[in-house]
Amino acid sequence: MRSDSIAFAVAGVLFGLLAGWVIGSQQAGSRMPAPPPAATTAAPAPAGAGSQAIPLDEARATSLKDVAGRQPSDPAPRVQLGNMYFDAERFDEAIAWYTDALKLDPSDVNVSTDLGVSYYYTNRPDRALEQFDRSLELDPMHTKTFLNMGIVKAFGKQDLEGAAAAWTKVVELAPDSPEGQAARGALERMRAAHAGEVGGAPATP
Repeated sequence: MRSDSIAFAVAGVLFGLLAGWVIGSQQAGSRMPAPPPAATTAAPAPAGAGSQAIPLDEARATSLKDVAGRQPSDPAPRVQLGNMYFDAERFDEAIAWYTDALKLDPSDVNVSTDLGVSYYYTNRPDRALEQFDRSLELDPMHTKTFLNMGIVKAFGKQDLEGAAAAWTKVVELAPDSPEGQAARGALERMRAAHAGEVGGAPATP
């Protein structure tokens, strides 16, 4: 899957919808559709911004499954299959392959977080957050995990304080990174929409 585009995948939807959602969520019990979190090793265009799933290359998937069958101790083909199914927005199948890959290499923080993102897309935000916690046990400074955690808390759990804490951590860890810029923008818009309701000082450049 594509790397180094996490913040751009988030920003197009997150910056545009965050303020509207946190306001709309308290009006007549409605809220806007949640934007997808950005995967660590993947950044498909946001579903809320008119993205389309990448069609699954069935021949390549079959080939990788054959490789996985011949190499039962190799996580790589399983990660590739998880990535392919993720990009195709077939998240249940992505979950199965990411889970298999983690059984073989439990230390892969990127796959762990991609698994969490997949849980979120299958309407399991609590499971997603549990998986993010495991990612942070592997790497307590993994900014992409914190960024995704904030999105899931905001849009999956309606926990604005928790989202703010996660995004603040991203800014503290990597203020000049794409993740830091995305987190800072999210914080600024959240606090502008909910002045006095979301704790913490505004994120500084």
